[in-house]
Amino acid sequence: MKLTITEFSQKFRQIKEMGFVPSQRKGPTGIGYTLETLLGINENNDASPDIEGAELKTHRVNYPNLITLFTFNNKAWKMPPLEAVKRYGSLDRDGRQGLYYTMSLKQNSAGLFLDVQKDKIAVRHISGTIVVEWSLDVLAERFVRKIPSLIFVSAFTELRDGKEYFHFQRAQLMKDTTPELLRNQFKSENILVDLRLHDEGTMARNHGTGFRTYEDRLPQLFRLVLDI
Repeated sequence: MKLTITEFSQKFRQIKEMGFVPSQRKGPTGIGYTLETLLGINENNDASPDIEGAELKTHRVNYPNLITLFTFNNKAWKMPPLEAVKRYGSLDRDGRQGLYYTMSLKQNSAGLFLDVQKDKIAVRHISGTIVVEWSLDVLAERFVRKIPSLIFVSAFTELRDGKEYFHFQRAQLMKDTTPELLRNQFKSENILVDLRLHDEGTMARNHGTGFRTYEDRLPQLFRLVLDI
């Protein structure tokens, strides 16, 4: 079942008035499944949005979970990935030389840090070497392509006799981002960069550089945020 924004808004007001409702499924996916059930949206593997071009995202208030916005590596590596792993990596839990770091503005134990410039961001070494670099224009384009529009639903939670209950409180429609906005979010460390690759002998196995944020900071990544 596909809903328009207006239909979603009408149904959501009714759901909000229900107060706390029991989770329809155990575990972290219970909140999304419960909301979709109440909205009349059938669970499926269809990648297309269920609500008029908007992705639906649910959030437990006061639970700062990390989510991946998108992954992106295309033509970004300035150093051969295998060389980067060998030079700056460390042993992972499987005993392989790996480059598994969440990058921040402060240098890590390998001397790597996230450098934010006017029109690009880069993972640099304190020696000045650029390991990987992205244009902010390209990242903004990738972000908008991945999440052109988002309906962000927040809910309070309670545990009653070991069962989780949700009170769906707020729905926000979020759209549009810009390179400037993303740059500010990188500088505020609201967007994190996860390097995820390891040595496989003749090459580096790259699981995709992840651009991540905390769920409760999602509204800060969009230029237009409206309550619906």
